[in-house]
This record gives sequence, C-alpha cells and structure tokens, in this order.
Amino acid sequence: MAPMGRKTLFIFTQVFNLSVMEEQEVPTEGLSEQINEQAEKEKAAKEKSWSFYIAISTALIAVLAAISSLMAGHHSNEALIEQIKASDQWAFYQAKGIKADVVSLNRDNYFKDSLEKKYKAQQQDIKKEAEKDQNASEMHLQKHILLAKSVTLFQISIAISAISILSKKRILWYFAILIAITGIGFFTSGLI
Repeated sequence: MAPMGRKTLFIFTQVFNLSVMEEQEVPTEGLSEQINEQAEKEKAAKEKSWSFYIAISTALIAVLAAISSLMAGHHSNEALIEQIKASDQWAFYQAKGIKADVVSLNRDNYFKDSLEKKYKAQQQDIKKEAEKDQNASEMHLQKHILLAKSVTLFQISIAISAISILSKKRILWYFAILIAITGIGFFTSGLI
C-alpha cells in the first residue's frame, strides 16, 4: 500500500500544483485586462483632449478667416473708390488741357497767355491729386490681395483640420496649424 499511497500523494500534489498555477494565472489575466482597460480609457481621454484642441483651434482660425474676409472686402471697395476718384481727376485734367488748347487757338483773346498759364498750372495740381488717388488705390488693392490670400489659407487650414479629426491623424492637424500660421503672416502684412 505504501507504493500506492505515494502514487496517490503524487497525483494529489500534481492536481494541487495545477490548481495553484491556475489561481496564479487568473489574477495575472485580470491584471492584464485592467491594464488594457486603463490604457484604453487614457487613450480615449487623450483623443477627446486632442479633439478639443482641434475644435478650439479650428474655431479661432474660422474667426480669423471671417475678419480677413471682411478686411479684404473693405480694401477692395476702397481700391475701387480711389480708382474712381483718380479717373475723375484725370478727366478733369484733360478738361483743363482742352480749355488751355482752346484758349491758345483763339487769336482774338487778350488774356490768352494768362489763361493758358492758369489752366496749365491747374492741370499740374490736378495731376498730383490724380496720382495720389491712383497710388492709394494700388495700396488698397495690395492689401486686398494679401488679405484674400490669408482667407484662402485659413479656409484650407479649416478643411485640413476637419480631415485630421475624421482620419485621426495628428500630423494633418499640425500641417493645418502651419498653414494657419502662414495665413496669420499674410493677415498681419495686410493690416500694416
């Protein structure tokens, strides 16, 4: 019986060791699951935080795009107004030139020389005013172009931010921020 008792003891020990091993593995599996769950929660929190940053940055970029658009429209209108003023001044300049030519053709006019000089002097003043208006128009047009470029860059940045959040690729968001910074450069240049 002694040999059989040893066999029984051996089998009992094997079963006991197996159950002990199984018990030791179960807490490890549970711990692994807890670690995975915690990692998933942290990942979800990071993605939620990242989504929040994208939303805020996109909203700010949209505000800059709206302001840039408004300013670009203003400078476009001002360029048009200044160009109209310059055209009016050039028409006035030509009218004074025509008057001077008519006076010079009139042989009977006693004040011919003084009137001709008067018209030529007025023409020079009108020419300066026309050139000033024309330069102002060009300046407004240049600002309009810079601000229009900033609007375009801001809109591209907003679109890439939307693609970034949908595709969950941060590199796209960083690229969108880089484009927005370039837009801010054009915006600042348009204001100066």
